[in-house]
Amino acid sequence: MRDRISPARRPGYSVDTVLLTPVGRHLAVLLVRAPEGSGERWVVPWGLPKAHDAALSDTGARIARSALATAPSWMHQVGAFSDGRRHPSDADLTIGFVGTVPLGAHVAPGEDSAWFPIIELPPLSPRQRAIIDSSVALLRVKADSAPVAFRLLPSTFTLSDLQRVYEMLLGQRLHKASFRRALQAATLVEPTEEWRSEGRGRPAQLFKYAPRRRRRARRGLRFDQVHAW
Repeated sequence: MRDRISPARRPGYSVDTVLLTPVGRHLAVLLVRAPEGSGERWVVPWGLPKAHDAALSDTGARIARSALATAPSWMHQVGAFSDGRRHPSDADLTIGFVGTVPLGAHVAPGEDSAWFPIIELPPLSPRQRAIIDSSVALLRVKADSAPVAFRLLPSTFTLSDLQRVYEMLLGQRLHKASFRRALQAATLVEPTEEWRSEGRGRPAQLFKYAPRRRRRARRGLRFDQVHAW
């Protein structure tokens, strides 16, 4: 989750992994409790590269597995942060990664970790807060060109689940009929034989991510055609 630093050894760089999952109507980030006397109560999971890590992505994946007790559904490097802002490791440089955790699959919070909505984050070191903001921005940029939304869902889901995830990523409400027309045009999902009861209404059919193969690469959902409320 995080490495203890000897006062005599200042690391060249750290690796931070921002883990995001849907909770309610907002994205939430996993934070772990900081050691006493570190200056923060909560931190983004971070660590230092080790000899057996062949690449930076291996370090990020190792930190994510340690925090989650499983691998994230998707990971991507966010960038390098060396703006002089404070970081729990005291390293001059931090490499940030973002990882996704499917809806309903997030680990239960314990004494040493908790999920926080990104709109209600506790005080964090300035650099880690910047890495979280950049991670969320990256997901939003990729929302209409890569299947990021589906990495935040289980293997089967309702169209309402999918719409809520897109609304989280975009930070705005979407018109239901327009969203479903755009989804149909994008040919990204197909129905399953499963249904799920949702309250007193009729059961909702479950779908799965199954984009049709085409000769040319195709964009994801065209959000310029989906009218927001």
